[in-house]
Amino acid sequence: MAAQVHEFKVEMTCGGCSSAVEKVLGKLKGQGVDKVDISLENQSVLVTSTLSADQLLEIIKKTGKTTSYIIQNLG
Repeated sequence: MAAQVHEFKVEMTCGGCSSAVEKVLGKLKGQGVDKVDISLENQSVLVTSTLSADQLLEIIKKTGKTTSYIIQNLG
């Protein structure tokens, strides 16, 4: 399965919040997660991954942040 880019809206108010998201997704680098781009200003997280949106959503929710799935960009 080819990697796809998924976008999530995550309630992040500080660098600590974005670091928490980076940490949980970073644990999966090389295990389904290829790249993570976090925008604290836009409160968005772009994840390039072979994992499903539902799997990624559950992983991000482990941070305790309010998270919602926005879109999947195909290519």
